[in-house]
Amino acid sequence: MSYPPFQGSYSNIPAGGNPRQTEAWALTEAARRMADSQRPDASPEDFLIAVRLNWRLWTIFQSELASPETTLPLELLQNMLSLCNFIDKTTVDIIADPQPEKAGILITINSNIAAGLFNIPAEAAPAGDVPESGGADFSA
Repeated sequence: MSYPPFQGSYSNIPAGGNPRQTEAWALTEAARRMADSQRPDASPEDFLIAVRLNWRLWTIFQSELASPETTLPLELLQNMLSLCNFIDKTTVDIIADPQPEKAGILITINSNIAAGLFNIPAEAAPAGDVPESGGADFSA
């Protein structure tokens, strides 16, 4: 399997020990790769590799959400599993008919959820450390 030219060119890798930061970074990185693969000079193979990478990431999320050890509130769990289902269906559609513009919704979803994960909840942040980000916070 070949990898696109940006494989391995990570930026701003989060330090270990903060799952929210790691998940936000992974979603952002997957969105960046899909966006990069939409460039006119990118190959169709690069596009499919980026979409499949995103799908693997969401499969990991889905697996964790389905775990009996999950502590998410039921409504949030159901919403996230529904979103995983949407990602699955959208990705299958993209793989069956690869058109880069179809990935726009996946890029938007990843970016919005990453913004929420990067946003530190006010009750958990030291005074003055709450970012100005308007992203939604999907964590429990």
